[in-house]
Order: sequence, then structure tokens, then C-alpha cells
Amino acid sequence: MSDRSDQPAVDHQDQDAQTVRRLRLGVGAVGFLLPIVLPVGNSLTSARVALLSSMSASYYTHMRNVFVGGLCAIGVFLICYRHDRREDRLSSVAGVLAILVALFPMEPPASVTPHPSTLQTTVGMLHLGFAAGLFGVLAYFCLRLFADSPATGGRRPARDWVYLVCGWVIVACVAVVAVAGVLHLAWDSPLTLPYLGEAVSVFAFGVAWLVKSEAVVTFARRTAPTAPSAAPGA
Repeated sequence: MSDRSDQPAVDHQDQDAQTVRRLRLGVGAVGFLLPIVLPVGNSLTSARVALLSSMSASYYTHMRNVFVGGLCAIGVFLICYRHDRREDRLSSVAGVLAILVALFPMEPPASVTPHPSTLQTTVGMLHLGFAAGLFGVLAYFCLRLFADSPATGGRRPARDWVYLVCGWVIVACVAVVAVAGVLHLAWDSPLTLPYLGEAVSVFAFGVAWLVKSEAVVTFARRTAPTAPSAAPGA
């Protein structure tokens, strides 16, 4: 009987680097495009310029399938994403939250349902809770998980500054949307504070994941070692 200790160690890595980059690219691409596609598609299907009161309000427009499908795609990408134990757990939580945000719609606006039922109001409150949790996890990814490169010569890499800016933009936008909702703040513009805050937040996390996927060449991490120069006279 052969000794098992002589057998080569099994590589338990869940995903190779290329798969990880592709999943990051998928999350980033959907996040980057969703705030743009929803109002443009709604305007095209309505044959007029039709801005949304919030991204979640697109559930009650012709863009419902795009909104739900986009969030579910992000959720599946995040659940399938594997990098290290810490990111695995948080990405799975974020993926489940993204799917729950899609499946539990916001309370219908008054223009759709003047008197929403108790069930619709309850589902709308769950939607807000899931959305807040999702943005919180995505901000944590940017601020603590992505922006963790060791400083070189006392300076952070450029990509880390992108992650930090994106993370704090998400935090600031969520805070603005929350305050606007509590105080019923509004401005005289078709572009509402909730839509602007949600759109910028989603756009910011999309940019962060695109940079992390190394799709943006300028910020790509150089992992290939530099070949040593040949010794003179070799």
C-alpha cells in the first residue's frame, strides 16, 4: 500500500485568477451600466423623457425586467465569487441581499397605487432594509477589502485611492438619501435626490469592481515579476 504522504498536495483554491477577474468584471459592468440603462430605456419605451424618482421605482415601469434581472445578475456573480474566506462570506451576503432587493419591490408610488396595502408597505420597508444592507457591504468592500494594498515608499497605489473614493461616495450618497427620506427633502428638478443618490452609489461600486477586475489598464496591478537583466559577459 502506497503512503499517502508521498502524494502531491491538492490545490484547494476555489477559483483561478482569471475566473475571479471575470466575476469582478461582471459585477462592475452591470453596476456601471444599470443607472444609465434604466432611465434611457424608460424614456425610449415611453416615447418621452421619463426620469425615475428612484432606481427602485423602475420596478413599476417598462424597465422592470431589466432592473430585476440586473440585480439578480449582480447577486449571482457575488455569490459565485471566491477569493479568500473574508471576501467569500461578505460577497455571498451581498449577493443574497441584491437578489432580495430585486424580489422585494419598493412601496408603489402614489401615481401607481394611491393607497398601498399593508402588505405592499411592509414589503417596501423590507426592500429599504435589504438595500441599506447591500450598500453597506459594498462600501465595506471598497474601504476595507479592496483598499488594502501595502504602501510602497509611504504612498498608496492609485487604484487604492479609487477604491477609497468610491467607498466614501457610497457612504455619503446613502446618508443623503436617508436624510432626504426622513426630512422629505426635495428640489425643483425632475432628477430626484433618491435617484441621484442611488445611481451615483451603484455607479461608484461598479467603477470600484471594474478597477479591481483589472479591466481598467491604467490601474491594473502588475503581478508579473520583472525579468532580471543579464549579467555582463554572460
